[in-house]
Amino acid sequence: MNVVECPALGQVSGTRHGFFGRRGGVSEGIFASLNCGYGSDDKPEAVRENRTRAGRHLGVGHDRVLTLYQIHSPDALVVRECWTREAPPKADAMATAEPGIALGILTADCAPVLFADAEARVIGAAHAGWKGALTGVIESAVGAMEGLGAKRARIAATIGPCITQPSYEVGDEFRARFVAAEAANAKYFGEGRRAGHWQFDLPGYVALRLSRLGLQSVNQIDRCTYADQDDYFSFRRTTHRGEPDYGRNLSAIVLAP
Repeated sequence: MNVVECPALGQVSGTRHGFFGRRGGVSEGIFASLNCGYGSDDKPEAVRENRTRAGRHLGVGHDRVLTLYQIHSPDALVVRECWTREAPPKADAMATAEPGIALGILTADCAPVLFADAEARVIGAAHAGWKGALTGVIESAVGAMEGLGAKRARIAATIGPCITQPSYEVGDEFRARFVAAEAANAKYFGEGRRAGHWQFDLPGYVALRLSRLGLQSVNQIDRCTYADQDDYFSFRRTTHRGEPDYGRNLSAIVLAP
C-alpha cells in the first residue's frame, strides 16, 4: 500500500492520517488496485475491501471512513455521527471533534486538504478542485473547525497529491475567471504549450488560500496524480486515454479515541 504521511500532521498528537495512492488494494483493470470510490463503476465489494484496508491503517473500520457526495462547492458541514455509503451528504468539506470518525476526501486530480488542531481536538478535510478553491471551500473548512472550538493559529494543514502545473493545461476562459476574481491570480498560470492555453498551478493556488488564513502551518505532499500513473488515479489521464471510468484516491484523517 502506498500511503504518504505528512510529518507536520504526524506531529499532531492524538490524530492519524494518510494520503493513499492506488497500490495495495483488490480492484482490477482500470480500477487497480486501491480504488476507494463507491461512485465509480468498480465492484462495491472490492471498494469495501479497499476502504477496509485504508481504515485499518487509520485504526477504524470501513464503515467509519466517511466520504461525501462531492459537488465542487464551497459547502462544509460538521460531522457528529456516521452515515451510510448509500446516503452521503452533498458537500466538499467537513470537520469533527468526534474520535474514531475518519474524514475522507476522494480525488483523482483535485487537491485533498487535511487539517488538525491538536489542542482543541478538532480535525477537518476539504476537497479543493479549482472551483471549490476559487469559491471558498478552504475557508469553509476552517470555519467549520472554528465552530467546534479550533483556533486558526493552532491548525496544521496539508495539501495532498493532486495534479500539478506541468500537467494541468487550461484555456483562456479558465484563466480569465481567476484573474477577474483577483488580478494577482495571474501568477498561478504559466504559458501553455499551445496558443490560447495556460498551465495552472492548483496546489500553489490552494496554498495561497490557506496561507491567508493565518494557520500554524501549511504543508504540501509534492506528488502529481497525473504524472505518477503507477501510484495515483487521475481523471485527466483517464480522459486523455479514452477510458470509460477511473478510480479514486483516498485522503483521510481521524482523531484517535
